[in-house]
Amino acid sequence: GPQPSISNSEGDLLFLLDSSGSVSYYEFSRVKEFMWDLVQPFTFGPRDVQTSIIHISTTPTMEFPFDRYLSSETLQQAIRDTQQLMGDTNTGKALSFAKEKFFSDEAGARPDVPKVLVWVTDGFSTDDISEPMQLLKDMGVTVFIVSTGRGNYLELSAAASQPPEKHLHFVDVDDLPIITKELRDAILDVIQANRLHAVDITSSSFRLIWPELLSQETGYYTLEYAPIDDLARKRTKQVSGAHTSFVLSNLASETTYEVALIPESNIHYFPPQTTRVTTLAEEISPAQVLISEPGPHSFHVSWAPTLASVIGYQILYGPLPGNSVKLLEVDGKHNSTVVENLAPNTTYLVTVTAIYKSGKEKSLSAKACTQEEGSKVRHLRFEDMGPNTLKASWDSADGKVLGYRVRCRRQTGPSSVISVSPQIHSVLLTDLASGTTNKVCVKPVYKNQPGKGLCRMVHMQPATEAQGYKHRQRA
Repeated sequence: GPQPSISNSEGDLLFLLDSSGSVSYYEFSRVKEFMWDLVQPFTFGPRDVQTSIIHISTTPTMEFPFDRYLSSETLQQAIRDTQQLMGDTNTGKALSFAKEKFFSDEAGARPDVPKVLVWVTDGFSTDDISEPMQLLKDMGVTVFIVSTGRGNYLELSAAASQPPEKHLHFVDVDDLPIITKELRDAILDVIQANRLHAVDITSSSFRLIWPELLSQETGYYTLEYAPIDDLARKRTKQVSGAHTSFVLSNLASETTYEVALIPESNIHYFPPQTTRVTTLAEEISPAQVLISEPGPHSFHVSWAPTLASVIGYQILYGPLPGNSVKLLEVDGKHNSTVVENLAPNTTYLVTVTAIYKSGKEKSLSAKACTQEEGSKVRHLRFEDMGPNTLKASWDSADGKVLGYRVRCRRQTGPSSVISVSPQIHSVLLTDLASGTTNKVCVKPVYKNQPGKGLCRMVHMQPATEAQGYKHRQRA
């Protein structure tokens, strides 16, 4: 599935793809899927990750230069469109070709960024790889090798960067997904940006992170920042040399800032580092209001998002229709409250207003309905109406009752359920065998909630005794 986006990485990543005739079409397609899964979360661009492919064949061929595809969508399509060349497995030639392209402006390579080579191979080569591979590593290229065949372990472990347990993988072509995350994390260790960059960007702040250049004893950092369309508004902060991060706050939303980090060292000269950061659009709170847990006299109100720029919320609520309104105040750190002491079976208009530190206010409304007040029937009574027959009657329940449901569980014989309209408060129960104890329950029916039933145990006298019944409330 889609991976979380990975930014703040900078490097030239080159795939050395075995495109020779020793690789089947199926294996080639699986390797292409693996390549895309590996790089899919990266952010691509001239200050992020750039990717290229070189084919291993009779003659090495560059599929595309580093700087051609600078978005996930275009790179994914380019990998899909890559076709197998067949030919011999001249890996040594391809490595020598890669050394030229890794440091070539023509190929879109950049100076002073980490270089990573990922060589996916079935383990065979028709020419020597040791010398050109060593030249690549001597020039600072980190080499990862993925062998999908029966390659010589000693030869491949010597070719990969050290230690081999981190840079060399042996895996069947169908099991490539198993190593994807581990390999990606190892590549990230190499290309994690070693420069000033911003994280945790919001509408009014961002955190700056930079490499450790100074210490508390050797100097301090000066941070300068200003909107790029109004550089005269430049502001300055001084940060201890022991720090490698700082949060800039109280910024304007949807604004691009030019930021400079100036290391002030009393030992070495460090050049300033600069970056540009664009703040996000201002979030609006509340963006949604949710009503939950309704009862006859209360409901729960929650809202989102909660923002640091909001100091408090006001909750206005009143019945519809009507002009009676009440107010609740909630601290800006909370995003929910319970509204109580309400009338049952009533629709309320609830308005949540966010009060910002700037004095601005944002409001959003929602309707909420309290439930009908649940009540059980009262005074369930029984009257003898002849052999095996009783009349059950009860007093009406409170609220807007839609009807009543009478259930009789006979000791012998089938149970029965009778539903009656709200105006009827009695039913006849028949086929009650003499000498049995039966359970009778009457429950009111409401529109939005279940009512509470009232149950009685009724004993029918044996036929040899005087006809009649006894009843008792269930314990």
